[in-house]
Amino acid sequence: MPELNLDALKKVGLAGVIGEVAFEVYAWMISPVIFGPTLEPANLVKAIVAKLTGIMLPYGAAFVLHFLIGSVLFAGMVFAIQGIIKKGYVLAGLISGLILWFVAQGMLAPFIGRPFMMNFNAYTQSSFVAHTSMM
Repeated sequence: MPELNLDALKKVGLAGVIGEVAFEVYAWMISPVIFGPTLEPANLVKAIVAKLTGIMLPYGAAFVLHFLIGSVLFAGMVFAIQGIIKKGYVLAGLISGLILWFVAQGMLAPFIGRPFMMNFNAYTQSSFVAHTSMM
């Protein structure tokens, strides 16, 4: 079994937090200028939690939950994918971003009743930029 590189894991974890901050800056400030919609993935989190549990999370709690998922899950995926493909972290980040974009728009959005990939509208296109730019 290969040895766990804790230094690389710490760096990827920090990169996950930075990537999620960049995602939120893009979502709130840049997306509305370029694509029109403000990305608010916390609304997706709220809808999923409500559908699964019946609990209506406050927007702030859903935002924090998305931030944690975005920073920790993204960093973990990048770390794992880089270990599998044995290529650079940028490529691993791009692959992770594509996967998370598809999960959000292609699987989770339909789960809460929205169309597959939200009919590839401006929100979906902007979401693609947001997820793949986290790399």
